[in-house]
Amino acid sequence: MKKPAAAPSLSFRQSGRRPKQDEGLITNKYLHSMYGSPTGVMRPAGRIPLIKECKHYSSYDEMPEKLQKYWHQRNTLWQYDNYDIRMTDDAWFGVTPEPVAVEIATEMAAKRAQREHMPSVLIDLFAGAGGNTIQFALSGEWDRVIAVERDAATLACAQHNAEVYEVAEYVTFVHADCFDFLNRLANWPDTLDDSLNLSLDLDGDGRAMALARGVEFFASPPWGGVGYQQADVFDLEAMEPYSLAHISAACRPMAHALFLPRNGDLRQLAGLVPDGAPEKLDVVQYCVKGAAKGLVAYFPPENYGQGHERAG
Repeated sequence: MKKPAAAPSLSFRQSGRRPKQDEGLITNKYLHSMYGSPTGVMRPAGRIPLIKECKHYSSYDEMPEKLQKYWHQRNTLWQYDNYDIRMTDDAWFGVTPEPVAVEIATEMAAKRAQREHMPSVLIDLFAGAGGNTIQFALSGEWDRVIAVERDAATLACAQHNAEVYEVAEYVTFVHADCFDFLNRLANWPDTLDDSLNLSLDLDGDGRAMALARGVEFFASPPWGGVGYQQADVFDLEAMEPYSLAHISAACRPMAHALFLPRNGDLRQLAGLVPDGAPEKLDVVQYCVKGAAKGLVAYFPPENYGQGHERAG
């Protein structure tokens, strides 16, 4: 396993004129139409103190009844659970089991290696308590791993858990709404702190191409409760609070992997692939001890395809 590089404090921006905020380098019109122009400057999160919501349960009886079914799964969810892993009660419902998180990181790294322009930055848009973020950092495949989480207590858990796994210095944590972050990254780079600004000083399609080549996303969004379990085929547009189409449109043109319910409608996933796209959409079902935990749809970057793939 390669040792990951420490999260740098310098900007990825090339030298040159800094565009004014009101110029708005609009490369994702969908995000711009939904979120407009942001205010203020978004910066990395400092170390957030653990609070009472950041819990480690040491016995079955300590757990709320709604969580007790997870007690015997705790060492599958986290290999180092006994080393004071912290989660909010809500995070138990969304954390990716560690064996699955390892497989996802491996799959994303393999797909990255097949591209002529290998993304150097991976952004976990719904970082939660850090299950996937930690495995991306442990892989050492990306120059930077950025974890975005809007709930402060959950982000504090992620920072703490990254320390348990000894990768905290290799992750840049951001306390923000991920769609606000995406809008700034795609359209308003000057509203990001230099340490978060991953873009090049390019306008229009050139900027979109630079982002598509240099950045990729992983997203494990909320599914809207357990209602999906009752459906033979789950309508991914019914996910709450964010539909499949909303998440995918916000991530384009960059490659993005979406972790979705195991019974998600594959036709809806296929419908998001542009007609004549040179790359196929890969969908992988992940299981732990024979039980399906979810599927991941691996959307390739747009603007270039097989003609730009690395020969293997």
